[in-house]
Amino acid sequence: MDIGKEKRLSIALQISNFRTALKGFEKLVEHVAAQKRDERAGLFIQKEDVIDYDKFYTAVQELFGPEVKNQDVKCFYRKLCNNPDASTDWCEIFGYLSSEEDSPASHMDEENLVFLVSRKQRIVISGSRRRDVIKCIVKIPQLDLLITASQKGLITVFNSQMRVQASTNVMDTSWITGCDYLSQLKRIVATTERTIIVWDYKAQGSGQENYFVIKPMDHCLLCVCVVSLPDQLCRDDILLGDDGGFVNKFTVNSDDFGLKQAKSKKKLQSQVLDSKNFKSVKRKLHNDWVMKIRYITPLSCFGSCSLDSVHSLVLESLKRLEDNLPVREFSMPRGANTFCYCTKANVIVTGDSDETGIILYS
Repeated sequence: MDIGKEKRLSIALQISNFRTALKGFEKLVEHVAAQKRDERAGLFIQKEDVIDYDKFYTAVQELFGPEVKNQDVKCFYRKLCNNPDASTDWCEIFGYLSSEEDSPASHMDEENLVFLVSRKQRIVISGSRRRDVIKCIVKIPQLDLLITASQKGLITVFNSQMRVQASTNVMDTSWITGCDYLSQLKRIVATTERTIIVWDYKAQGSGQENYFVIKPMDHCLLCVCVVSLPDQLCRDDILLGDDGGFVNKFTVNSDDFGLKQAKSKKKLQSQVLDSKNFKSVKRKLHNDWVMKIRYITPLSCFGSCSLDSVHSLVLESLKRLEDNLPVREFSMPRGANTFCYCTKANVIVTGDSDETGIILYS
């Protein structure tokens, strides 16, 4: 038998074995999904028949071998438990999502037997001594910087080599809910549940610990974004979403955070400013929490989404925040907890808690 024929037979055998494994995996998923439906219905299941995560992971390894990673299988199992009726793809257990046009055979040639190669680097942030999670990550392309804000108040600025350029700890009893970059004032804005934080990350030495706190707020702040308009000088507009369904716009000027004031109080870790002294407008656009808010520059409008099934997504100009005229809105059965705009395709994609989405052509 020549080498070429032997190679083709080997590939054919691999494909046949993989298809057999896929059928076994489909039966395993159907069994677990049926079990989770019975549990939700309150039906009794014998303890020895319950397929917990350990049993599921062992079965998947027996089907596909050591290529599967614990973290990928765990994500797949969690998804299956949360929604047994959700669509699943075998590629998910390898940490890879294929399109519907991709066939299993296309992944089985000799040069493509690895489903996922991940390149990652662990970044250790000095000074972070508490168990914490990253709440927000913002990329600043024009400065080649990355901003992260943790839930417990650690704001960090990284350069393109992921080296820490500046960091500060926001001493607030409330959790951080979001952050963004003030392009005109050259500062970083972050929100806690009850305050707006403005931080001069370029300050040297102990000055990095100085930041401004704007409060009080009428409602719990859940998300924030900055409006980037090229014609604005020394002024930034901040959009805020809260738990009352309101979209708020705060205007901050360079005079609000003057150098004289900062120098005279440089020993203070934070300086409190009254929110009533800032120009602001707000309008109730949703009947539930505002989950995400973004200003979409190519469309010259902002977008805000909510779990509200009637007023799920709003796309409108900033002027509509100052009046009571009708706004352009979309309703979705389960609301929307996130959305994203694609410039090239000129579409807006939404997502809800059931991992389903809607594409809106603008």
